[in-house]
Amino acid sequence: MNRPVSEGSETERPARMGPWRFVVWFGTVSLLADVVYEGARSITGPLLASLGASSLVVGVVTGAGEAAALGLRLVSGPMADRTRRFWGLAIAGYALTVVSVPLLGVAGALWAACVLVIAERVGKAVRSPAKDTLLSHATAATGRGRGFAVHEALDQVGAIAGPLLVAGVLALTGNDYGPALGVLAAPGIAVLLLLFWLRARVPDPKAYEREATAAVLTPAMPETPNGRLPRAFWTYAAFTAATTTGFATFGVLSYHLVQGHLLTAAWVPVLYAAAMAVDAVAALATGWLYDRIGPRALVVLPVLTAGVVALAFTNTVAIAVAGSLVWGAAMGIQESTLRATVADLVPSGRRATAYGLFAGVVGAASLAGGALTGGLYSYSIPVLITVVVAIQVLAVVLLAVTGVERR
Repeated sequence: MNRPVSEGSETERPARMGPWRFVVWFGTVSLLADVVYEGARSITGPLLASLGASSLVVGVVTGAGEAAALGLRLVSGPMADRTRRFWGLAIAGYALTVVSVPLLGVAGALWAACVLVIAERVGKAVRSPAKDTLLSHATAATGRGRGFAVHEALDQVGAIAGPLLVAGVLALTGNDYGPALGVLAAPGIAVLLLLFWLRARVPDPKAYEREATAAVLTPAMPETPNGRLPRAFWTYAAFTAATTTGFATFGVLSYHLVQGHLLTAAWVPVLYAAAMAVDAVAALATGWLYDRIGPRALVVLPVLTAGVVALAFTNTVAIAVAGSLVWGAAMGIQESTLRATVADLVPSGRRATAYGLFAGVVGAASLAGGALTGGLYSYSIPVLITVVVAIQVLAVVLLAVTGVERR
């Protein structure tokens, strides 16, 4: 009896658009989604503060949100590999995100706002392993570093537009968060429409990787015994966890800027947009470098992470703004080159699981990092800087001893 062809199955299907077009269209999906959720994230700190949150609450909630976005991929990643329903999970995750954000604008209680902040991040957890796996197939043909970097650069166009849109509405309404977040419903609808169209055009993106492998007459990466992930993957995840533990969330950065009277709430999204522009440039630069020298390009990440806390938590506007821009550069590397490396380390049959497990490790580090930076910020900024710099030195050592080689 023939097995029916289902979404995301391993049955070979020809791609109905070129790999670069797929990367660009998928980047457009992310662009529109970023208008929605990056617009919201740009004001998370001030929004929670307006509802009575302390710096510790902001740090814990934003850190918990990132932990949910990453840790729950421990479930969604293996689920994607098991069911092969990559498109379905990607669409469901995007749907949860674009629904949560407009509701955040009408949340009148701190607890409700905290739940919605985390729910938006849960949407990212649902979609990301499936989305990254779909994208990894196309980047096998375009070059891992460049493909993920171009996707991230397009992503950041939305990350710039969203905060600027929110900033404009805040300025027009006298810092009313309801309308500022309500306008983000329109790009959310566009996200879902474009996803359904793209799934119809390319139901089986794995065809890109099959064709790329055949074109260079290179055998596919062999599966590891008993389906276990390669050892290099785990040592690489340890490096990423270490550097993420010292990475401050923008929620804590924006809390410092507003509560320290360095910037008004309306200017924080503008700064966030500028950080996202730096994010895009950093992604493109490190993506190009990665395709030339491999994971060694990642040594810059711990340096940037240490630079964030050394600069962003000062009481001088220009230096604090510079620290926020350095934060954007580090984010660009985290969101592009880190993911490209996973695709080069793990065979395609286990790749969504690897993305889920990798994100789970980083999620635990994000929760620790959010609580660490939020808590130490209240206690002593010099102690915060010292601790984060020490963690980043450890991260550099871990990167040096992993022995990760690009495949």
